[in-house]
Amino acid sequence: MAQKLSQKLKELRKSKRFTLDQLAEESGISKSYIWELENRESQRPSAQKLSSLADALGVSINFFLEDDVSSPEDRHLDEAFFRGYQNLDESSKEHLRKVLEAFQGKSS
Repeated sequence: MAQKLSQKLKELRKSKRFTLDQLAEESGISKSYIWELENRESQRPSAQKLSSLADALGVSINFFLEDDVSSPEDRHLDEAFFRGYQNLDESSKEHLRKVLEAFQGKSS
């Protein structure tokens, strides 16, 4: 069953226990616009707004664009993780690589 952006956004926001105010703060998008996205199906947000919402909710933008998925799949979470990783400074990336190596049982 195809799920609309409005349903996905509202359900994901609630599953993350974000209020409209919290999501507005995290995404940099106004509370009233998020409410409209959740409650008015005619809204067509820009790629930038979708990207900001996806980042704030920890999923890839593809989750919102794919009609055939109703909840985030591992690939949506992985894409969001990799995008976040790419935006880190080099020192933070190095720390994260060391954590990954520790989980994998490798030593430097």
